Amino acid sequence: MRELRILSPTAILGYGFPLASFQAGLDRQPHVIAVDAGSTDPGPYYLGSGESFTQRSAVKRDLRYLIEAALQRKIPLIIGSAGGSGAKAHVDWNLAIVHEILRELKLQPNLAVIYSDIDRDFLIQELRNGRVEPLGPVAQLTEDDILAATNLVAQMGLEPIMKALEGDAEIILAGRAYDPTVFAALPVLKGYDLALALHMGKILECAAIAANPGSGSDCLIGYLQEDSFILEALNPERECTSLSVAAHTLYEKSNPYSLPGPGGSLDLHQTTFEQLPGGRVKVAGTRFVPTDGYYLKVEGASLIGYRTISIAGVRDPIMISQIDHVIARVKERVSDNFQDLKDYQLHVHCYGKNGVMGLLEPHPEPAHELGLVIEAVAKTQETA
Repeated sequence: MRELRILSPTAILGYGFPLASFQAGLDRQPHVIAVDAGSTDPGPYYLGSGESFTQRSAVKRDLRYLIEAALQRKIPLIIGSAGGSGAKAHVDWNLAIVHEILRELKLQPNLAVIYSDIDRDFLIQELRNGRVEPLGPVAQLTEDDILAATNLVAQMGLEPIMKALEGDAEIILAGRAYDPTVFAALPVLKGYDLALALHMGKILECAAIAANPGSGSDCLIGYLQEDSFILEALNPERECTSLSVAAHTLYEKSNPYSLPGPGGSLDLHQTTFEQLPGGRVKVAGTRFVPTDGYYLKVEGASLIGYRTISIAGVRDPIMISQIDHVIARVKERVSDNFQDLKDYQLHVHCYGKNGVMGLLEPHPEPAHELGLVIEAVAKTQETA
């Protein structure tokens, strides 16, 4: 039975990985090294500003090991959502690090760079033609939204990365990409099952987070076969369990049976998770259901103002018992004192009560002490 092995060194480029785990992965002779460099978890600021949420020195550290290992073994290195958010500014930032490493190593590999920025005028025309739909419970996109966005990107699917592989690219640096695509592109190009390749990519993109204990700063390897795939943690302190892998399949998803992406969705109704010896898990039964038309998720961010944050602690039991009333009165006082300021936001996050879940918090009874994060947003930093 043929098999394709994919090494995922870390959940996000720059988050690091133990060299012993990485070497264990290389010892298993992977056919490709792939890593997702992006996330929306840090919020829209980084997409809008064009900055990376990862430290340059940390990204260079990871990249140097990955580039050396891939080129020595003549296997492709694929990086998705380069620079964190995947806009041109982020890709170019990441590309400069790659060029710096290649100069230091005196290497000149075939390098493919894939941008994912969406032309503003094109998107407006698509909107006018009725070809743009809300993704989930969000407001309809407007032309003003598009014009205000500093960066606009679309999550690319498999096709651009597959084309780069067909062109014998040794290093692929892609802009914003659907997370599993950097892992699934080579298998699909080689004729492996699309659903299994994408499902395995969905898990590999977070590296050892799918193991027990989980970590985004450790390695995971996937073995893709004709009718299933196997996942293995590469650190002896971790193991993949049927529970940890199944749980990760549900990660960041509102529907446990459907994982949507470019061109279709993964159907998990018949998916099985089988525990194997050696801390490995075998996954089978996932199907791919194409959509009527090929849809891409578009992301954008625009400047709404400048933020000032203050942090306070509350230990007084009387104030804690009345904290909602106190916060409401403070907001009223600010509104009254600054009546000429109409366009501002004032938020108070109450940690120890409902700072994480907000109105969805099932246990809103406050603790014996509270941490308040007071967030003011206004048109200028001075006003905030």
